Amino acid sequence: MSGSTRDDYSGQLDKAGMGIEDGLPLNVSSGGIEQLRADIQRLMDIEAIKQLKHAYFRCLDTANFSELEQLLHDDVTVDFVGSNYEWKLRGKHEYVASVRSAFTREAVGHHNGHHPEIQILSESEATGIWYLADDMWIMTHKFHTKGTAIYWDRYVKADGVWKIRETSYRRLYEVSGLLDENPTFSSHHLGKHGTEV
Repeated sequence: MSGSTRDDYSGQLDKAGMGIEDGLPLNVSSGGIEQLRADIQRLMDIEAIKQLKHAYFRCLDTANFSELEQLLHDDVTVDFVGSNYEWKLRGKHEYVASVRSAFTREAVGHHNGHHPEIQILSESEATGIWYLADDMWIMTHKFHTKGTAIYWDRYVKADGVWKIRETSYRRLYEVSGLLDENPTFSSHHLGKHGTEV
């Protein structure tokens, strides 16, 4: 895949620092019907990538690990850095196993991805930048984290399906700390469906 890799990350949350290059233009071609079809396909690919990332966040917060696996490339690379943690993983099985251990019945997660900036590089390659807002409670430790981050991803399309090939984020802000007591949730999906502790 062209562009910088996650190992080239400069620390600056701009396109150059994240290795994001301009994609194909989002202009209507002046050519014939085949060029118009290609234009429409690019728009459909952007929508498919948006749905892929939204499904990713949904699968995290609902502990839907089998569906999460289907969204990831076999050799996905993960590079998440927060104030007191760093996840650097390779391969979907390693990543899903790590997520399983975090999204337990003693956790509550809320992750939303907003403001997508999708760049289609070719018929089978794309990048995306997302603005994350999240809350995470770890009830066993009376610990809560809230914050925002910038995600940047690389996607590949094989057999007509887009998958996440690389995913990284860095925090814009994060507030973490111990709670005097856990909140009382009137509904707690992971309490029933998360990984057993």
